Amino acid sequence: MLKFSRILPVLALAAAPLRAQGTPPTLVVMITIDGFAERNLEKFLPQMRGGLARLANGGAWFTNAHHDHGITETAPGHATLLAGRFPRSTGIAANRAGVYDPDSPLDGFSGGLGASPKRFQGTTVTDWLVTKDPRARALSVSSKDRAAILPIGRSKQQVYWYPGDGDMTTSKYYADTVPTWVSQFNARRIPAKATGKTWSLLLAPTEYTEPDSVAVESNGTDFVFPHSLPPDTAATETLFWTYPFGDELLAAFALEGVQAMNLGKGPQTDLLAVSFSANDAVSHRFGPDSREAHDQLLRADRTIGMFLDSLFKLRDPSKIVIALSGDHGFGTAPELAKNLNPPPTRVSILPALVSARQRLAKLHVDTMALEQDVQVTYVNRDAFAKAKVNPDEVLRPFREDILKTPGVARVDRFADLLKGDTINDRIVRRWSHQFPPDAPIEFLITLTPGSLWRSPLVASHGTPYDYDTNVPVVFYGPPFKAGRFTDFVRTVDIAPTLASAAFVNPTEKLDGVVLKQAMK
Repeated sequence: MLKFSRILPVLALAAAPLRAQGTPPTLVVMITIDGFAERNLEKFLPQMRGGLARLANGGAWFTNAHHDHGITETAPGHATLLAGRFPRSTGIAANRAGVYDPDSPLDGFSGGLGASPKRFQGTTVTDWLVTKDPRARALSVSSKDRAAILPIGRSKQQVYWYPGDGDMTTSKYYADTVPTWVSQFNARRIPAKATGKTWSLLLAPTEYTEPDSVAVESNGTDFVFPHSLPPDTAATETLFWTYPFGDELLAAFALEGVQAMNLGKGPQTDLLAVSFSANDAVSHRFGPDSREAHDQLLRADRTIGMFLDSLFKLRDPSKIVIALSGDHGFGTAPELAKNLNPPPTRVSILPALVSARQRLAKLHVDTMALEQDVQVTYVNRDAFAKAKVNPDEVLRPFREDILKTPGVARVDRFADLLKGDTINDRIVRRWSHQFPPDAPIEFLITLTPGSLWRSPLVASHGTPYDYDTNVPVVFYGPPFKAGRFTDFVRTVDIAPTLASAAFVNPTEKLDGVVLKQAMK
């Protein structure tokens, strides 16, 4: 049973007005690359000639920016970017408590799960723009539903994603049917026409330092270039977004939307959010240090370059501000990690949970009085009280069993974390930012560096360590000055900084601050 839906947001107060210099933009653009680790931008930038190079070299680039929360996943990351608030107040604490909503089925595709932002709490940049000028509009697109929905929160704007059937779609939360421009784009059948298409290296093989012979990648199958989409149309449509071609589709779709919706023509300020998902899929399958991840990021650079070139032809660049970031970083596959002690491993605490349930049964306590949701432990204390049993009779040995599990670094009581050292202990701080203080949580489990929860994925993310939290944050456009900044900043600082550049005031208290050092 998922418990994150029970977590309520922290009440927020009205924020102090923000002021910017110059003229408000007519378009704010948020570009997100899923699974975009800062270290990979720095590593591959010398080979880039497209959009990422343009933004990094010509914008205000913060190299020490972090998602300063404990579960570094797609849903909480995207919910944070344009809200300026930590997961403890957005209500989006993990992917599994993201956007699933059976009451909001998809338009035209019965095979996908319904989705909406019903769990999201509070406001985003989109709401602040509409509050200033009701004419403001927003378009948000991604391959993933949560990556398209959560950047603009509960606002009923135009939001589209790729559920895997060849079409971009939305859910009934937003509209009963997609508009004509979306239908016409889908009619081009771009994914279906890619059947059998081959993904080859963009550059000469000598330009890649990563070996192309690592059998751990792709679980030992199809781990050597080139990689081809299946010969079957349905299979190609399903997998299309997991190849670099999926990002090209999103860029084309976003540009189509800008024209159809007249975004950025003014006089109001509109918003465009584009989240590119292929990088995440490639890194999960091959690992973030693979030749495939390297090539994928070079291709993302080109795709974003073509996207920006086209956007700047459609709209006046002097009236556009852009932010670039990632929703989380990425950890190396445990089998390939080096110089870590203890050695990383793949973790399961199922034996500890089974033992705890057996103790519950012997004490005549409902065995579901203790529930484990990956790294989060919930306890129904009423069930213990009913059985007249002290919860510590079960919780103490359960915690000890977890700590004996290879790959587990610490098991903290949530109540103790909230009283911990949030200045010097980044693990404590990030967990304290994940959930509101009254969340019904008993324990939070932190793995050892490099370790992963057991799953079929070759590599993953989700920990409170820097390799998962450190993502690029870049601001580009007339209000910003070019340069690299090494200050420690947070992704919650993106929203207030964009709000200042757009001359709008947040309508609630934020966790982030305006990064004034980036502004002219």
